[in-house]
Amino acid sequence: MRVSVDTSLKTFLAPLAAALSTNRFVKEIDSAASVGSGQNLLQRFSYGWRALRHRNFKLFFAGQSISLIGTWMTRVATSWLIYRLTGSALLLGLVSFAGQIPTFLLAPFAGVLVDRMDRRKMLVWTQALAGLQSLALAVLTLAKVINIHEVLWLSVLQGLINAFDMPGRQAFLVQMVEDKQDLGNAIALNSSMVNMARLIGPALAGIVIGSVGEGYCFLIDALSYLAVIASLVMMRVIIAPTKPSRAPMLQQLKDGWTYVIGFPPIRTILSLFALISLMGMPFMVLMPIFAGQVLHGGPHTLGFLLGASGVGALISAASLALRKTVRGLTTMIQISAAMFGVGLICFGLSRILPLSLSLMLIVGFGMMQGMAASNTVVQTLVPEDMRGRVMSYYTMAFVGMAPFGSLLAGWLAHRFGAPRAVMITGAFCVAGSAWFTTQLKSIRQVMRPIYVEMGIIRSNLEPAMEDQVGR
Repeated sequence: MRVSVDTSLKTFLAPLAAALSTNRFVKEIDSAASVGSGQNLLQRFSYGWRALRHRNFKLFFAGQSISLIGTWMTRVATSWLIYRLTGSALLLGLVSFAGQIPTFLLAPFAGVLVDRMDRRKMLVWTQALAGLQSLALAVLTLAKVINIHEVLWLSVLQGLINAFDMPGRQAFLVQMVEDKQDLGNAIALNSSMVNMARLIGPALAGIVIGSVGEGYCFLIDALSYLAVIASLVMMRVIIAPTKPSRAPMLQQLKDGWTYVIGFPPIRTILSLFALISLMGMPFMVLMPIFAGQVLHGGPHTLGFLLGASGVGALISAASLALRKTVRGLTTMIQISAAMFGVGLICFGLSRILPLSLSLMLIVGFGMMQGMAASNTVVQTLVPEDMRGRVMSYYTMAFVGMAPFGSLLAGWLAHRFGAPRAVMITGAFCVAGSAWFTTQLKSIRQVMRPIYVEMGIIRSNLEPAMEDQVGR
């Protein structure tokens, strides 16, 4: 039965797969990745695209670039739909909580399955289910029968899908990039792709919502999933034979937790960004209030604010893509957390659209710099047999804490107003950066011999990692 389903899926997606494989965008990426050996500037630019020489990652990059634009359109459209239906900051937080709490509860169990299963097939099914969820939103909204309860339950469904999709995608990244030396570049390019979509998606959503309504955003998103499914089906993945684990799921779950808690670098990084996810990242939930009440705009203003954040994040990801080494990324994690918090505090004080847009650039840069840098460090350090479980805890830290943050942000905005809520949460991010600074020396002592063993540092006589921030 499984073979026939896979065969039918490949047949159905063959035209789209062929289009992706001959896409001019992909050919231009190939050309950019092979820009040659002449001038230093061109060499550095070419080096920044080096992960795209791997066929599987190139396919994923092309397909996901299309799909993520639809995903960001749905995020903006969902927030605006809730705000239009209810006008409530508390309900904005509640729906966001409902959509993210399944990830917090199920991600560790999903991580065990990721370590046991074919990651590519898992991602095909999660993307297909996510497409159906967006289609259901589109049908209900276009039929003008959508209500807050249906948005709530469909958000829960998306959270269930994300609980398996996110750790699976993070763990699968290593299989798409055969050379581990290119892993950091792949993570940076993946972040660039996310934020290019974050730049285009909200702006496009603002135009579509203002012109024809939220339902068409959901419909575009549902169709966009076909691109990433096609890219996954086209991949040729070599899976190394592994001995199936006989340990029960709870034991494997415990082993993953013990590893994360017992390894100071990963424990410290995930603790910092669990705090930032709880206190800082839910600022996105309050953006419709800033657009409508604080800055006296509409859906276009919301699109501009989220687009400005996306520009900052894109600049951040591009700077990381040009790095030649993972050394110094712990310092970038420290700086980015402080930048993110300060940006939020100042954004809460602003009442002028141009200033708010400028501050969103800083917020987006700080947020993405920290996320991508920490992802790179964790993926570099974790052993392959633990990757799925560790990345599930990474998912919990970055996404799983967000539902509690969304509730908190909604309550703070309801109690003190959205500007003060953002200022309070930003202050916690700055405090988290200060705490992380006190831990840097000890975690570098643990990481250094690992980097020497991996060849990232040639010998113990080389300068300390904090001297390598700009390289």
